[in-house]
Amino acid sequence: MAVHDIRYYLNGILFVAEGKSLTLVATDGHRLALAQATLDDRDPEAGGDPAAQDRARAAAAAGEGRRRRGRSRCASRGNQAKFSFAGMEFVTKLVEGKFPDYNRVIPKNHKNQVTLGRAPLLQSLQRAAILTSEKFKGVRVNIEPGTLRIASSNAEQEEAMEELEIDYGGDAIEIGFNVTYLIDALANMGQEMVTVELQDTNSSALITVPDQAGFKYVVMPMRI
Repeated sequence: MAVHDIRYYLNGILFVAEGKSLTLVATDGHRLALAQATLDDRDPEAGGDPAAQDRARAAAAAGEGRRRRGRSRCASRGNQAKFSFAGMEFVTKLVEGKFPDYNRVIPKNHKNQVTLGRAPLLQSLQRAAILTSEKFKGVRVNIEPGTLRIASSNAEQEEAMEELEIDYGGDAIEIGFNVTYLIDALANMGQEMVTVELQDTNSSALITVPDQAGFKYVVMPMRI
């Protein structure tokens, strides 16, 4: 999620509760993350409001608290939301404004996709990130049948090149990304494998987890 964006509705997380499903969505305008979970039940304190935006990052702590300490509850009423977990209660004001239509941002039917190990990809990106400049965090990603290459350079003309063997038979694509955006996503996942879907050089990439439809991470490309 954004932190100090003048589009204040981006400085929060969208909560959408539908039936037994809870969907959380956040974006900073350059990337978007969507995560879903199954609800145990509907809290009677939640009232009839199916969606709420929380302005504070403590909402993420509520999710972490559930994993580590057990059950958590989320309720909203008026312009406030309350999170209860591990013997604690956190009350926050909701963000005013309309959250963007995230479904329009998530790519569909990308014709090129590759599934590979999360840890090797993360490690390659971390090594390549060392030779990016402090302000310019761009890396070039080349994907072609059998090979994925990650390259970076800086003002001192230092260069790094990482190469991974992949099972891929799609189009050859060269695309640029802010390496921090990719590392953030992969470092906060625990799955062994990830799937990267691409269309072309100018289209956003979609990162998902095989056999797990409840997670989507969209990253816009950058010119390098």
